Amino acid sequence: MPEARGALLVLLYLLALRALVQLSLRQLLRREYLENITAVGPRTVGSPENEILTVNYLLRQIKAIESESSDAHKISVDIQRPTGSFSIDFLGGFTSYYANITNVVVKLEPKSGAKHAVLSNCHFDSVPNTPGASDDAVSCSVMLEILNTLSKSSDPLQHAVIFLFNGAEENILQASHGFITQHRWAESIRAFINLEAAGVGGKELVFQTGPENPWLVQAYVFAAKHPFASVVAQEVFQSGIIPADTDFRIYRDFGNIPGIDLAFIENGYIYHTKYDTPDRILTDSIQRAGDNILGMLKYLATSDKLAKSFDYRHGNVVFFDVFGLFVLAYPARVGTIMNYMITAVTVLYLGKKILQPRNRAINYMKELSVAFGFTLLSWFSTLVTVLIVAVFISLIGQSLSWYNHFYVSIFLYGTAAAAKLILVHTLAKKFYYKNRNEQYLGETFFDVSLLVWSVALVLITQLGLCSAFICAMWVAFPLLTKLLTYREFKQKGATIRFVMIYMLGMFIPYLYIMYLTWTIFEMFIPIMGRSGTEIPPDVVLAAFILSSTVILSSYFLNFIYLAKSTKKTLITLTAVFGVTLILVCSGVFFPYSSDSANPKPKRVFLQHVSRRFYGLNGNLVKSDSGIWINGLDYAGISHITPHIPELNDTIRTNCEDKAPLCGFPWILPVHFLLRKNWYLPAAEISPTKPVHFKLLAKEQMSWDSTKLTFEKCVSLHFLLLINPVHTVQVVSWRWNSCC
Repeated sequence: MPEARGALLVLLYLLALRALVQLSLRQLLRREYLENITAVGPRTVGSPENEILTVNYLLRQIKAIESESSDAHKISVDIQRPTGSFSIDFLGGFTSYYANITNVVVKLEPKSGAKHAVLSNCHFDSVPNTPGASDDAVSCSVMLEILNTLSKSSDPLQHAVIFLFNGAEENILQASHGFITQHRWAESIRAFINLEAAGVGGKELVFQTGPENPWLVQAYVFAAKHPFASVVAQEVFQSGIIPADTDFRIYRDFGNIPGIDLAFIENGYIYHTKYDTPDRILTDSIQRAGDNILGMLKYLATSDKLAKSFDYRHGNVVFFDVFGLFVLAYPARVGTIMNYMITAVTVLYLGKKILQPRNRAINYMKELSVAFGFTLLSWFSTLVTVLIVAVFISLIGQSLSWYNHFYVSIFLYGTAAAAKLILVHTLAKKFYYKNRNEQYLGETFFDVSLLVWSVALVLITQLGLCSAFICAMWVAFPLLTKLLTYREFKQKGATIRFVMIYMLGMFIPYLYIMYLTWTIFEMFIPIMGRSGTEIPPDVVLAAFILSSTVILSSYFLNFIYLAKSTKKTLITLTAVFGVTLILVCSGVFFPYSSDSANPKPKRVFLQHVSRRFYGLNGNLVKSDSGIWINGLDYAGISHITPHIPELNDTIRTNCEDKAPLCGFPWILPVHFLLRKNWYLPAAEISPTKPVHFKLLAKEQMSWDSTKLTFEKCVSLHFLLLINPVHTVQVVSWRWNSCC
């Protein structure tokens, strides 16, 4: 027996070691994919690096995977080079035309074939001047490894899995449109998973699902080993607050296909910069993403629901992860019922206090109204105070002081908000509520918070927003806690016991709100470094910190009235605020960092351009050449001038109001976000292949229309933006290249 037990232990050890070795080899292979793709360099659409080198590398790896695949599967590969156009309402709306872009498409299916398919999408192109490791080479690396894993498995698939490596996403979603509207395999797709990035590594967040199709969220709940998802992120992203979009929109709007959108969100400071390199993406992040996506694809490729996905298109779903441990998901209609039930219980709780003898009821209503007024006054005065500080910081040129030092924003705006809230209620307690019963005041202000959150719950539910679950949580847990501590609250001398039970009951909602708040901070703060010159980031962040402070303090206002004194708290908060304000005004906190381990660079966009302005008759009106400079954040180039004196406000240029996009060759119509431009005169550009673009003919047609004929001969990467004046409409066009 001992020998047998020892042999069994050795066998188990060897099996575990083998599994560990296989896992390590897969991780090495996945990282090798990532490093080889990024070694090509920046992969802009139309460049040899994107259209030839990366495509050839992908084809070689796919060929190697195919040679080792199981007999249970069949692999088909197709190179698509679509040409087409589409209109999109992103960034104010425009029509996009593309020609001969590249898609590498792989279909993994059972030997006998499959009628239906699930799509996995990544893009291998990048913006200029970045290796694009996170956006989106890492996703393509993960997809290659998933293809490798699935193809070697002897377990048969019920449906096909289509892997789309698309080569033109950064040109605003062109390759995905070319695939879903023109490829012969597109008609078989019943669901998709889109892999994106808004940061470098970390956890991948599910921030869009559907439309509708709650079964897809349930599939994620069942199959994802490391869940990280939030319907709040979905509703924030789809509101348009974040000026970004993904291929999800194309598959949803042009393919009428439901799907799931995932993106890395950590460390967005170096997103779309030269620092987006493979060494900054942890192996754990890649493994985590691979586990989740592999689990999802295996689940969908063997699910009976995939074939009938349109039959399960019924309503939205509320979903959110609980501290990354698991996901709670339920139909939105169930959430609506729960929200109204919670509101009904609140009405019963407050109604019991109103349905008292007449004098007591009137007195309670009066006290509740006064307390509500003081609460609104505290919120309004805090808002005014914090915004005054934020505007002042912006006006003196010290905005973004917290960009490289997050704690500064808390010490500056968080302390100001907390101090003002406490001050208003302390003054109310001292002058208006003098000699009032402290327990009664504490209960009254608790009821005010409960009433406010109940009203918010009803309003947000009526708007059809799934994020109403936060309000539901913020009503249900405090109310339940209050009911459990009612006797302790009324008993004198039981204050410590009451506080302990109260804090314990509020622990879960407070912990979740802080978890959600941190996730939002992690997404939004890096975005402030690339949000344009017109949006004051300090005002935005101050408003967000104020909102967080109001939410987190709402059920602790009653403790101000229960406490004997708030003097020490106010002095401490005021001192921290004052010291931080002085340090910020003196410029101690430089916004950016060149730390090689954790860079937080300032984004400056420089383009050497030659401009020619023509009149309506085709005559040359003006021409010049120069370095066109954009500071992508609110600070403009103020931090650069001390180091490069030539770049100063004397070269700032005004918008050419009569010219399209202010007279600058914007790649995208984002001029309304970047109204501040600097233009340094420079020698004319001498490209290796001269640009030839000429108006050949102008012909008056019927129905008050004009036909313009142009001739162009340019490099592979050519962008033509047609922006007619308000009284003119483009009705049709035809494209023929002269070379």
